[in-house]
Amino acid sequence: MSETGTVLRGRFEGVDLDELVDWPAVRTWLYWGMFWLLVAPSVGVLLSGLFNFPDYLGTQLETTFGRLRPVHVNGVIFGAFSSLFIGECYYLVPRLCGVRVPWSRWNVPLAWVWNVTTAAALIALPLGENHGLEAGEFPLFAKIPIFLVVAVATAQFLLTIARRLEPPLYVALWYLIGAFVWTTMNLVLGILLPYMITGINSAAFHGLYIHYIVGLWLTPAGYVLIYYFLPISVRNPIYAHKLSLVGFWSLALFYPFVGIHHYLYSPIADWAETIAIVTSMLLIIPVWTVLVNFFGTVMGRWDGFGRNLPAKFLIMGAIMYLFGCFQGSTEALRQIQQPTHFTDFVISHSHLTVFGTFVVWAMGGLLYVWPRACGRELWSFKMGNWAFWLITAGISTMGLGLTAGGLQQGFQWMAGTEWLDTVLAMRPYWFVRTMAGISMDIGMTLLVINLMLTALARPAPADERVGFGVAPVPAGGAAE
Repeated sequence: MSETGTVLRGRFEGVDLDELVDWPAVRTWLYWGMFWLLVAPSVGVLLSGLFNFPDYLGTQLETTFGRLRPVHVNGVIFGAFSSLFIGECYYLVPRLCGVRVPWSRWNVPLAWVWNVTTAAALIALPLGENHGLEAGEFPLFAKIPIFLVVAVATAQFLLTIARRLEPPLYVALWYLIGAFVWTTMNLVLGILLPYMITGINSAAFHGLYIHYIVGLWLTPAGYVLIYYFLPISVRNPIYAHKLSLVGFWSLALFYPFVGIHHYLYSPIADWAETIAIVTSMLLIIPVWTVLVNFFGTVMGRWDGFGRNLPAKFLIMGAIMYLFGCFQGSTEALRQIQQPTHFTDFVISHSHLTVFGTFVVWAMGGLLYVWPRACGRELWSFKMGNWAFWLITAGISTMGLGLTAGGLQQGFQWMAGTEWLDTVLAMRPYWFVRTMAGISMDIGMTLLVINLMLTALARPAPADERVGFGVAPVPAGGAAE
């Protein structure tokens, strides 16, 4: 049986997909991902308090904003999101290909290398070890092992896909190939950039590097998760496979040029800035195609949506993606960037996309995979639902508050308002931001507690495990 409850046919007939999954590796990556869900966003909440209470963490260098912000950013990207994503890839790739991931004895050690290295780097950052690139601050002792883990995982997944039982590639695998291949190359750029490129060209390439992390790692990785977990959680086929490929190729063609839109009105050549603006607007194509696909996939299944936690996280993330990407494209326009650059409008955009979309999609996949990895039904639907609404309320409030505050900030600057007066005007927005972050943190804590209690619960009898999510509520997703 497949995860949609249909009988497997063709070369997949008779294949036990669960037997293909390296469950110890999946659980190891996901355990680490849940750990980072508790740690990295909490650092962000601590940081947000500094805007209203500048000295509450003390005055030592290690607790200043400049030292702790890279801990938050890199912890979310390389800790929380990446650990969950890679763990979920070890689940979905063999199921889509019908063959095991090769070199399986490396899977668990890779998880430990990645996460221990990440932990060491996050400890080193407050101590002043910083490589100088936003989203690439990790020192070399961390960057090189992370690059090697990505390179090995890339080779594993490419070999698995090459050995697949059926020739057609499902769209999730298209995006997976892109995410890992592009990021393997981008991490080389991140290692070499501070040493090989100088001056204004360094700024330009840094704009490309950071957007390759967001647009060629987080974005296609997020698409992998929602294109796999949304159809199986609502038990509907993907709405339009051809439309999904339009999204893939438009992302591949347009995203590599957008990074320089952070440097408008700079000494970078006008033609490079203009290309970045045009391609930023053209990103509307992949955004709208994937959103049409996601909501089309759920058509006819909305009646059971309220009891399906993975689907709720996935669709909520899609809504955040719509708003966040609208901000991202429009703020690339010169006239819009004038009142928004350097303001909290940009911070709203980054939170709505990185956390509100990609981390939320990873949590949706986590909710689907974890009960199956533990052989148990989700411990509490009610606790999971509280987690969902606290996270949703938090990220929505943060997005709206920072957008409004950022626009006020920018227009005050353009009107010549004294800078200190603009800071005082922002304090209520910053307080709301902290409260929203606390709501998100409480939600993620409830989510992790729920999943830990799931792991500790009595295992379901073997003959009942095929029915996860069927009764009494599909808390862990649709039935397999």
